[in-house]
Amino acid sequence: MNENLPACPECSSAYTYEMGALLVCPECGHEWSVSADAAGSGTGTGTGEKVIKDSVGNVLADGDTVTVVKTLKVKGSPTGIKAGTKVRNIRLVDGVDGHDIDCKIDGFGPMQLKSSVVKKA
Repeated sequence: MNENLPACPECSSAYTYEMGALLVCPECGHEWSVSADAAGSGTGTGTGEKVIKDSVGNVLADGDTVTVVKTLKVKGSPTGIKAGTKVRNIRLVDGVDGHDIDCKIDGFGPMQLKSSVVKKA
C-alpha cells in the first residue's frame, strides 16, 4: 500500500501514510505536505523548465552566442552552414523533430537548429 509514497524526510521511515493533504510518519511524527515533497524530490531545477544543453554539455539560455560544430546542409542552398559559424542571440523553443534553437544566421535568414550541433561560444 505504501509503494508509491515517499520515505519520511526526517527519519527515512518507509511507513508513511496520507492523512488529508499531508503525509505523516508514524515513527517520528513528522508531517509534511504532498506538494512540498513533489517539488523537493525532483532532479531538475524545480521550476518545471526543460534544460537544454549544447554538444559538450553547457547549459544554453536565451540570448547566448553559439558556434556551429559541424557543417550543415541547408535545403535550397548550394553551400550550407559551415562549421565554425557564429550564431548570436539564440532563442530556446520547443521545436519540431528536436530543433530546439530558433535563430537568425547571416546569409541564410531565420531557421531552427538542434542543440546537439552547436557549442556555447
